Amino acid sequence: MRMSPACQDLSSPRRLRGLVPWPASRRAGVAAGLLLAFAFGAAPSGAMQLSPQAPPPVSLEYAVKATYLYKLAPFVTWPPGEFDTAHAPFTICVVGEDPFGGYLETAVAGRGVGGHPFQVRRLGVLTPAADCQIAFLSRPGAQGIPRALDAVSGKPVLTVVDSVAPDRKGIVQFVIRRGRVGFEINVGAATRNHLEISSKLLSLALAVRDAP
Repeated sequence: MRMSPACQDLSSPRRLRGLVPWPASRRAGVAAGLLLAFAFGAAPSGAMQLSPQAPPPVSLEYAVKATYLYKLAPFVTWPPGEFDTAHAPFTICVVGEDPFGGYLETAVAGRGVGGHPFQVRRLGVLTPAADCQIAFLSRPGAQGIPRALDAVSGKPVLTVVDSVAPDRKGIVQFVIRRGRVGFEINVGAATRNHLEISSKLLSLALAVRDAP
């Protein structure tokens, strides 16, 4: 079966041959960036770099997931009035245990979407007043993922659930298949949270569901 370009290879040794090592942040950016190249019909010019000579400060799996988090943003439409000002920050919240360390801040440094610079916040508990545009849920502690999702149900928050704790009520669900990071999308959950997902992104998902 042909794998969707939405999966990024984490292990294939064939991708290591004849490659010049790049900085870790650029390698992770290429991993998720290839996905977006397909979305615009552009052919990728090279394979993802997985050189063992310059490993990222987190596992390659979470370097790729961190890059996905901010690269998903341009493919999602938030409702009018989401931001107080034209340059208000776009907030990515990491709820509970943080598997990224400081890597996510490094990945988003100097970047933004629609004139809104990315910022990262860490939360012990996700609440309706958390003011997150994206909420990443991996191991949210005592609150648990179902309760965290319920807390922002109906709020314009793009919920992204980690592959270690799958919950199909989230909007984006990371999955690992054959050693690759990919994602599924629940458009019903997106509609419930007043978000519109680009058809380009939907075409790259490993699965698209329409469940409330």
